Amino acid sequence: MPAPAHGAKHKERGGPAKHRHDADERGTSFGAAVITVSSTRTPRTDESGKVIARLFDKAGHHVHFRAVVKDDVKQIQRALHKSLAMDEVDIVVTSGGTGMTPSDVTVEAVTPLLEKRADGWGDVFRAVSREEIGNAAMFSRSVAGTIAGKWVVCIPGSAGAAKTAMTKLLLPELSHMMYEARR
Repeated sequence: MPAPAHGAKHKERGGPAKHRHDADERGTSFGAAVITVSSTRTPRTDESGKVIARLFDKAGHHVHFRAVVKDDVKQIQRALHKSLAMDEVDIVVTSGGTGMTPSDVTVEAVTPLLEKRADGWGDVFRAVSREEIGNAAMFSRSVAGTIAGKWVVCIPGSAGAAKTAMTKLLLPELSHMMYEARR
């Protein structure tokens, strides 16, 4: 018998039910942190961070922490640890430092700290990005995973990449992501 489509009603333990996370997390507001990694941007010129924060807010979530840090492993990890230590933060989105240049070190800073990696995130992000920017999407090293039951998602630093990641992937799946991290 084929499995029901995601979100479809199905019989489970004797009765009809939606997927548990659909009922448990829908409508829930989550806390976020936004860390922009750039050696040239400032809080005033951080367009991708502004896009991410605005989209979280528009979706009913609250950004409790924002920072702009240099392309430096220790600075990135310090900001990540600071945001993850906040009880009200459920998800951290980093913007920048996921490319191929020698200064792009966000992936190197974050990946060793991840307890569980969501390798599909990068695959899907690159596929969606390819529709928008072409084959250059293959150079993104966007990654995601969990640390202590909280999500960390690393995306490229452009405002366009931020909008794509947030509107097409992260926000539509945020409740499901939280369910998976917390169960």
